[in-house]
Amino acid sequence: MASSAVIDPAKKDAILAKYREERDKRLREDGNEQYLELKGQLAHYAEDPYVERSEREPLSDHVTYAFIGGGFSGLASGARLKEAGIEDIRILEKGGDFGGTWYWNRYPGAQCDTASMIYMPLLEETGHMPSEKYVHAPEILEHCQRIGKHYDLYDKAFFHTKVESLKWEAGHSRWRITTDRGDSFTANFVGLGTGPLHIPKLPGIPGIESFKGHSFHTSRWDYDYTGGDPDGALLDKLADKSVAIIGTGATSVQVVPHLARAAKEVFVVQRTPSSVDIRNNEPIDPDWFGEIATEGWQKRWLDNFTANQGIGHADEDLVQDGWTDLTRRIRSKINQLPPEERSIENMLAVWEDSDIQKMEEIRARVDALIADEDTAADLKAWYRQLCKRPCFHDEYLQSFNNPNTHLVDTDGKGAQAITEKGFVVAGREYEVDCIIYASGFEVGTTLERRMGFDPEGTGGLTLSEAWDEGMRTKHGIHVHGFPNLFLVQATQGANLISNYPHNLVECARAIAIMIGHALETGAKEVEVTKESQDAWVELLLSGPGMLIGTPDCTPGYYNNEGQPTEFAKYYVGYPHGAQAYFAYIDGWLKSGEFEGVEFR
Repeated sequence: MASSAVIDPAKKDAILAKYREERDKRLREDGNEQYLELKGQLAHYAEDPYVERSEREPLSDHVTYAFIGGGFSGLASGARLKEAGIEDIRILEKGGDFGGTWYWNRYPGAQCDTASMIYMPLLEETGHMPSEKYVHAPEILEHCQRIGKHYDLYDKAFFHTKVESLKWEAGHSRWRITTDRGDSFTANFVGLGTGPLHIPKLPGIPGIESFKGHSFHTSRWDYDYTGGDPDGALLDKLADKSVAIIGTGATSVQVVPHLARAAKEVFVVQRTPSSVDIRNNEPIDPDWFGEIATEGWQKRWLDNFTANQGIGHADEDLVQDGWTDLTRRIRSKINQLPPEERSIENMLAVWEDSDIQKMEEIRARVDALIADEDTAADLKAWYRQLCKRPCFHDEYLQSFNNPNTHLVDTDGKGAQAITEKGFVVAGREYEVDCIIYASGFEVGTTLERRMGFDPEGTGGLTLSEAWDEGMRTKHGIHVHGFPNLFLVQATQGANLISNYPHNLVECARAIAIMIGHALETGAKEVEVTKESQDAWVELLLSGPGMLIGTPDCTPGYYNNEGQPTEFAKYYVGYPHGAQAYFAYIDGWLKSGEFEGVEFR
């Protein structure tokens, strides 16, 4: 144990034992199979309630670059390509507009939980000042549209379009793309930005199809039924309604206060409580913003936040949020260790002690805010902070002091059944008018299921076949056997989970530089060598692995619902940390040599 430890060993042992006890009672053999795919009788839960689909003629032409996904990934890629002078691009998006996650999630209270100054991409380029430290969903969606307009990407976009196949045509050095619109066109280069949070899932509760009241998923919020709007207007049509919300993750934490203010009665069905820290949101002062928003300001903020996520040296913390609070604590305690004691073992012990202190504060906050002792006990999160997505909110916990709002804790088991009239927990039926599913999105299912297609590369090799023993890339961007295909995501790159868009913007920059180089030199194909890809994966596996959602955490999408797999070890990032990765990839690009990637 490190000499700087401050946690009483007996207390620490008791807390860790409690963590294991709470985890074990939630483990299920079915893992991700406990959730239902939205097809057949459940398909209506995934329909687009926001924009009506319009008909168009099928595409049968050729473009230089096609991108699949119109969220932050597609917008950032389109922007960087346009900045590089590459105009012949096309974006395909299954939603009715740009936005991705923020197109679908329009539920009341939705907002980013990472500071908007670093979360919203391309703020400096578009000249936008966020209105709040944590802006609400309508502003993020509006910003996505702003990016699309600023870079003239709407002329290049086709919405309500789902890709059905993506095949490499080796004889022509191009990709062929077909869609559900009858499109069959080709592209020299293709980018994949389908994202991790866009396929809604439902809990596999027996009888879920039998409910005769009203029901919907939070990512398809039905304002016609609830009243109100995404801007936060009162959900006035619920005044005479009893409503159940199933799920208590980040979405529910934001939704429940709005339901509590409006509905006659609210039942919050909880399997695992979220950790809910202080958010302390506030408007951004235009005068202050004018002073700090000098040239290069957003990159400085991004770099600073990333530096504060590591355990190295950071002179200041510009963002000052819950994400950097934990790492500030860890860094302070590590700096107290004598140099000869700064072993991996001791630093991990410091990490654990700092996390326990933080979680004890979060659990104490529940006691301070909740009047009923039993409810407070059920709302306490017994796991490490990074076992599940940390939440920050200043109204969620207080909602349970309202006499109309009831926590229905299931002791880790979830709802027992859905009936025609409501739901059942521990043998008791609760009759409600409406059930809202805050059950999240498919994360641990197969890639081809989430994308809706399986890319076929050289010799007909599919991506699922290439990864049948685990994900393999270089930089998280290139896959051997799939020339001219670029991934825009975080895994096997920086893997910066606390601020996901930063990964996407850096990927987009790298791709624009490489495509620009290919076009300038006349190269028809860009592909990572197998040797370089293998070396990169070997480097990744030399690191400490994931500190987020480790196998001994309570089940959730961070750790494949508590089901360890051989594949999970590949879901890692650069072993020296996100800050080091961004510095490395910058140097790799600036060298102009593109080591390990062939241009031919």
